[in-house]
Amino acid sequence: MKRIVLLVATNFAIMLVLGISASLLGVNRFLTANGLNLGALLAFAGLMGFGGAFISLLISRPMAKWSTGARVIAHPADGTEAWLLATVAAQAQRAGIAMPEVAVYEGEPNAFATGASKNASLVAVSTGLLASMTQDEVEAVLAHEVAHIANGDMVTLTLIQGVVNTFVIFLARVVAYAVDSFLRRDDESSTGPGIAYTVTAIVCDILFGILASIIVAWFSRQREYRADRGAATILGTPRPMIAALARLGGLAAGDLPKNIAAAGIAGASVLSLLRSHPSCEERIAALQHA
Repeated sequence: MKRIVLLVATNFAIMLVLGISASLLGVNRFLTANGLNLGALLAFAGLMGFGGAFISLLISRPMAKWSTGARVIAHPADGTEAWLLATVAAQAQRAGIAMPEVAVYEGEPNAFATGASKNASLVAVSTGLLASMTQDEVEAVLAHEVAHIANGDMVTLTLIQGVVNTFVIFLARVVAYAVDSFLRRDDESSTGPGIAYTVTAIVCDILFGILASIIVAWFSRQREYRADRGAATILGTPRPMIAALARLGGLAAGDLPKNIAAAGIAGASVLSLLRSHPSCEERIAALQHA
């Protein structure tokens, strides 16, 4: 569940701060001073949409460490940590990426990878996952996370999140302007946007944001299939990944902090359209038919 929260929760918080700042600076009145300035609005929406996404991308690695309490393995304390470093190093070499930081954090079975680029990344596994899986299964999970990094999933998702953010902001304010103009059509004395503009923009931000989340979640599910295939390529066979997924299907995956919930090896949602991950059964079937 790696990227939908760095790019949804953190992203949303950043956009909220930017939005409040823009309102205080009078951006709404500037955009609507002489009718809605669509060109300026699109530029504003792009700045807000991509700004939030890229800021969350740049801070993804330190945020992940802070929120999980992950401890980066600088000097292996035991044989398991030495094996983790050696395994990730070998997989990174096969995948053609720089050696990621490797970390361990306390928690139920889960793992994640994050970072702003292929050459500045982090792979972290929980103590629960290490205790619940065989070495071959852990190796498959690590390969899955390395494949995410090699595929450039974080940057790709950032771009997708930036595009949908831009359209959410743009369309919400077009609708807000139309509603505000309709309600004030007989009021010739007022200037600038009224309260209806602000209220409608907030409501549309939420509604369009949900639709945007469905798009991002769909992409997230596709990248999970791709990372599973990438793990099979790195390992030379899909069998360990299938075994790891079968094991995960029988475990209660640990909850990750909201800012990296989309980054884990497994995830779920009450609504299927908002799931960041396919079910383990669906992923196993996809690997078996690849």
